[in-house]
Parts: sequence; C-alpha cells; structure tokens
Amino acid sequence: MKKTMLRATVGASALALTLFSSAYAAQADTAAPQATQAQSTQSAKSAAVLAKMSHSAAVAQLSGAGIGVSSSGGCSDRNNPTCTSLEQVNSATIQGAITLKNASGCGLTVTGGTETGHASGTYSHWNGYKLDFSMTSCLSNYVKNTFTSIGGSKWRSGSGNIYYDEGNHWDVTYYNCGGC
Repeated sequence: MKKTMLRATVGASALALTLFSSAYAAQADTAAPQATQAQSTQSAKSAAVLAKMSHSAAVAQLSGAGIGVSSSGGCSDRNNPTCTSLEQVNSATIQGAITLKNASGCGLTVTGGTETGHASGTYSHWNGYKLDFSMTSCLSNYVKNTFTSIGGSKWRSGSGNIYYDEGNHWDVTYYNCGGC
C-alpha cells in the first residue's frame, strides 16, 4: 500500500512539474516576442530619426505639405554656402517641419538646410538635424506663445526640439519629428 501511495505521489508530482514547466515555457515564449517587439519598435524609431533623404525627396515632402524652400544663391549644392540644400537631411527633421506647419498654421519657408557654412557639431545642419526658417510674425508668435523659453532667445517644444531666434531667421534643431 505504501508503495502504491508513493508511486501515486511521485506520479502526481511529476505531472505537476511537467504542467508547471509547460506553463512557464509558454509564458516565456509569449513574453520574449513582446520584449523583442518593443526593442524592434525602439530601434525602428531611432533608425527613422537618422534615415537620410535626398534633396529632391525632402523638397517633395515639404512642398506637398505647403512648405517652401528658398535659396539666396538659387541653388541646392550642399558644398556651396549660398545654396539651400536638403541633401542628407534626417527624415525626422522634414517630418518635424511638417508637424510645425500643421500645428502652427503658419506659412513656412526653409532658408537653410544641410549646406556647408553653418556651425559644426553632432546636432548640426550638416548632420541633418537643423533647418532655418524665414522669420514671420506668425511663426514667432506661435513659438513664443506655445513653447517654453529656455533663455538666450531659445524655446523648447514639448517634444524637446529647440527653436532659436537668430534675429533674421529661426534656427530649429529637430531631435525628433515633433510628435508626428
């Protein structure tokens, strides 16, 4: 009788262990894809910020959103400081300009992009993070009344992008697409 009870107890324990192991494995299998999916989503967002665009593709997107591009030199050569080039601009920068246009309702004209002649640095024009916009009262009022002043003629949007009033134009650093 004791042998029968012992076998039943051992059998039940083995069955319980098997069921627990299967349930744990199933839980781990469903948890792993979620973690991987979250990591993939974050990686995709990071890649989207850094995705580089050609000048023509960037101009087409801006134009489609009603945003103009103007060049004092009438050109788009990235290596000429009198041109306005969008070659190698980050896609998030272009999306940020479109977000600004849609949120502000202001007419926007890009007057500076990735061309040489701007200050260097990680988050620079050359590296695709900055655009210059024509100074308009609509844009100035929107930035100054909507964003947070951080001193030195600079304002920070809710998404963290920086707007710098340089007197004759707005210099905007796009760390992201501004909530697109």
